[in-house]
Amino acid sequence: MLERPPKILVVDDDPTFRGVLEMRLERWGYQVKVADRARKARSLVQSWRPDLVLSDVVMPEVSGMQLLNQLREDDPGRPVILLTAHATVAMAVDAMKVGAVDFLTKPLNYPNLRAVVEEALAQARKRPRDDSEPTSASPKSRSASTEEELGPFMGTSRAMREIYELIRSVAESDASVLITGESGTGKELAAQTIHDLSARAGGPFIAVNAAAIPRELMESEIFGHEKGAFTGATDARPGCFEMADDGTLFLDEIGEMPRELQPKLLRVLDRAKIRRVGGKREVTFNVRTLAATNRDPRKAVEEGILREDLFFRLNVLHVHLPPLRERGGDISLLAQRFAREFSAKHGGEPRTFEDQSLEFMEAYQWPGNVRELRNLVERAVVLAREGRIRPSHLPPYVRVPEATSTGGEFRFPEGASAAEVEKALFLQTLDETGNNKAEAARRLGVSVRTVRNKLNAWKIDR
Repeated sequence: MLERPPKILVVDDDPTFRGVLEMRLERWGYQVKVADRARKARSLVQSWRPDLVLSDVVMPEVSGMQLLNQLREDDPGRPVILLTAHATVAMAVDAMKVGAVDFLTKPLNYPNLRAVVEEALAQARKRPRDDSEPTSASPKSRSASTEEELGPFMGTSRAMREIYELIRSVAESDASVLITGESGTGKELAAQTIHDLSARAGGPFIAVNAAAIPRELMESEIFGHEKGAFTGATDARPGCFEMADDGTLFLDEIGEMPRELQPKLLRVLDRAKIRRVGGKREVTFNVRTLAATNRDPRKAVEEGILREDLFFRLNVLHVHLPPLRERGGDISLLAQRFAREFSAKHGGEPRTFEDQSLEFMEAYQWPGNVRELRNLVERAVVLAREGRIRPSHLPPYVRVPEATSTGGEFRFPEGASAAEVEKALFLQTLDETGNNKAEAARRLGVSVRTVRNKLNAWKIDR
């Protein structure tokens, strides 16, 4: 009698990723079923009895770590592999302690995944299904030593080593944190890392960008609304505090929140209770609040943009991320890492930098910080099809000093036309903001529509 193909359950709330993974596993000869959340996954485990479970860590309602605990209680011998886009050393260690056989980072290296799945199934066949002996396998996630990396951050400069220590210390507390730094320094990544290293790692991480929400929708997004609360409110909707219950709420660009909403936000933070727009009852929640701004928060208070009492409430702990230009030596390290990442993404030979290219990049001021560097490296990888990233693959403003931006001032080659200056100014501002059109429009003093119209006129897709 032929042995049946092993059965694998995929649990992930991203339908695209879930579908791709399902097709890959079926192509490798496995029987596959999928679930978009933990509740459905547990039902399938009971009825279908899979041989192995592949689960995302961050999911609605119940996290992958919580699901892992539940599955281990049901059957300690069933192997579970956790997947995440935000791996940390602490998260990997916790997963292995609870009983995950491996811990892989997204985007997945599929040959590595296949080897891990085959090994996990082979090991499971060697022992009785009720064997609860903890596995000795080590995580395959790419987590370098604490001297070089912390979560998604990478760097060996003194400034970054100090940030690593600060983030670890802050993560041990449950107090509010204000994260400051220039655009592109990684404020949301810092918030995610604090969450991942904290006791709340098994709960949700909800991020809200105050600069990206239309003013008239801000209150509904943050506090939620009841059905019929306003025109278009056809259904009740929870706000971000309710969605982040038992986890972490990240309020990005808090300095852009309308001043009239700030007293209500302060009251909610102080009382840990919320009333939806149009609602009559209050809902309690258990949330740690992290906030971020690229403004100088004290200056924002002085200018009346940010309420002083809200600033003090959020600024219990403070993390300031250094700009890339102050992270000596990290530019080349990050550039080479991004080159490896984008070489794998776009195919072809692995790209490496010529020495002169790195020299130009080290000398550039990087007003858009790591976000700008990442975008620039992807552009260079696409252009450098032969494997070497030459100076010609870098934008002119990086390799030609006259086209650089320093201290907030732009200088252009003599004889440039007004149209050329306008185009260069718009494109460089977009580079500096990581193609964030809202932020670029704010810096340029124009509307987002104007930015889009200009790009359309120049036939540039950003």
